[in-house]
Amino acid sequence: MSHLQTLLLDTLLGTKHVDSAALIKLQERSLCVASPGFSVMPSDVRTLVNGFAKNPLQTRREGLYFKEKDYKCVRADEYSLYAKNENTGVVVVKTHLYLLVATYTEGMYPSVCVEATEKLGEYLKKKGC
Repeated sequence: MSHLQTLLLDTLLGTKHVDSAALIKLQERSLCVASPGFSVMPSDVRTLVNGFAKNPLQTRREGLYFKEKDYKCVRADEYSLYAKNENTGVVVVKTHLYLLVATYTEGMYPSVCVEATEKLGEYLKKKGC
């Protein structure tokens, strides 16, 4: 298991409020690592990368189509995207090299998912990642 995958498992899934997580390489627009059983299709990678490439207001208005679901965008700025679909959601944090993606499901606290994802994003940014 790689250091990055261990980080995802320990700091995100370890909270019990993150269902799945992944790191996407921004430059290559490809999946770097993911939690077991979490597959991120190339179309989903494009959706997330494009969510940051657009004007944040446009992303907020249009929402995201991720993992075959429409998500309402509740936050969109140059570093973070938060979107929800009923009782599930996706949190995306942009670092220098990666998009950090975390999902939560019904029964999990979205605020814990957001806090853990943002903190890991800050850690990666400080490490130059």
